[in-house]
Amino acid sequence: MLGPPQKRSRRHQGCATTRLSHRCRETLNFLNLGRPCKIVDMSTSKTGKHGHAKVHLVAIDIFTGKKLEDICPSTHNMDVPNVSRNEYQLVNIDDGFLNLMNQDGVSKDDVKVPDSDLGKQINDDFDDGKDLLVTIISAMGEEQAISYKEAPKGS
Repeated sequence: MLGPPQKRSRRHQGCATTRLSHRCRETLNFLNLGRPCKIVDMSTSKTGKHGHAKVHLVAIDIFTGKKLEDICPSTHNMDVPNVSRNEYQLVNIDDGFLNLMNQDGVSKDDVKVPDSDLGKQINDDFDDGKDLLVTIISAMGEEQAISYKEAPKGS
């Protein structure tokens, strides 16, 4: 008989798989200090007299843009988060939140307007009356608008 299901820590929620660190490649998403990151540089050292080869990873947090570094043995597993990218039509901007609708007509209104220049551009173009499609990236319970474009005419 199986025991009770194991609870995953906050650090591991939303992770799809694990990979050996030496099998990771640049542009792959992985968890570094509990944050979903994208690998931008990777190097492997030789096996030394005191243990395993080490993998040096340089990554950028996909939500904050902060640069993070990590060194781990090449034989250890790394968590790979589920990262999804979806496009929504912008319906309204209300109290700093984007009111969005997907292609099925389901509304979503829990994504904040970005504090960056992107947020200002979205506000300006929406105020000008343009129909906008906003790209939302989500991983590990976090969501953020990362880009937008004008919706094609006739859709």
